[in-house]
Amino acid sequence: MNALVLNRSNENWFFKYKIYHIPFWFLYNYLWWVIAVGNPYKAAEGIFFSPYFVKFLFYFVFQALGAYFNLYVLIPKYLEKNRFPEYIIYLLLTIIVASLLIIPGYFLTATISGRTMNDLFGGGTDAECFYRFLGNALPSMFASMTLAMSIKLTKNWVESKQRQQLLEKEKLETELKFLKYQFNPHFLFNTINSIFFLIHKNPDMASDSLAKFSELLRHQLYESNDQKIPLDKEVTYLVNFIELEKLRQNNDIEVSVDLTHSHFGHLGIAPFILMNFVENAFKHVSKHTDQPNWIRIKLKLNDRQLNFSVANSASESPSREVIKYGGLGIKNVQRRLDLIYPGEYSLDIHHNESSFAVELQLRLSEFDIPQFMEKAI
Repeated sequence: MNALVLNRSNENWFFKYKIYHIPFWFLYNYLWWVIAVGNPYKAAEGIFFSPYFVKFLFYFVFQALGAYFNLYVLIPKYLEKNRFPEYIIYLLLTIIVASLLIIPGYFLTATISGRTMNDLFGGGTDAECFYRFLGNALPSMFASMTLAMSIKLTKNWVESKQRQQLLEKEKLETELKFLKYQFNPHFLFNTINSIFFLIHKNPDMASDSLAKFSELLRHQLYESNDQKIPLDKEVTYLVNFIELEKLRQNNDIEVSVDLTHSHFGHLGIAPFILMNFVENAFKHVSKHTDQPNWIRIKLKLNDRQLNFSVANSASESPSREVIKYGGLGIKNVQRRLDLIYPGEYSLDIHHNESSFAVELQLRLSEFDIPQFMEKAI
């Protein structure tokens, strides 16, 4: 345990003090030497097996210090606070001072080697050598500062995009859960009212409806928590609901159901997408006494294309009522379709004084059957 704590402490220290940046700065300066010498082997020999190592070390240290002073002091204190004039002034001063600190590396290299400046770096007076060295150090320092800033800004941009995508994903998931659970209590209350009505009207029918309601509740509580469920289960859920509503409705409402039922299990669908339309049809069907009242529900599957239509007879006001007061129904499911199936669905609503109809075309995807079987087990 102590060894593990010690290793984690060393690892934290390693990242806290940017020790892992040392190989980067070494490689960066080595590549400049390779470009200057024209040969990677001669560049390595000049760095490790000659007095030029001192000069290399001065470039290595002060370029890194200048870059970090800019990244962790100047940028947070001035640039991020929109103090641009101060930032430019202090940045230029940093480049100049760091470049001046590199120049002693040239003179120290000559001293350690026991050779003259002319032998190592060419002819000229000390003053001429100083300005020549400064002319080398300034561009190199500017290049290293630019590279460090580019890497840092790119890293910040990538992290910002990742955070933004994560926030958008969390927001989307939260909104989907809200829309889903906004609907569930709405449906539960309607179903409970239906059973309450049947208890007084026909106890035998109430018993049958309770059995169906238990299946509906099981599906709602335990089988619809995933983003998508097998289409088979959603259709079964739909059939149970229709049968429950048919038991509750008066005999003067004709309910026609055409569910072209084949094996749907290989396809998945978001739970309760179809349910809203059926519930609205039963809720807003006409209550005429002198003409037929009807509901027609049709589902067909063509490869992965789901065609679903729900139509009901309506009086003069119900068709408008469905649009105006169906916020927990049609508007809800349309919002979920926008979020879950963007560009993969078509929803048409037709209404007039005598009827209200909804037609949904939805492109489904394969359901992960092994994953579903694993959960079922």
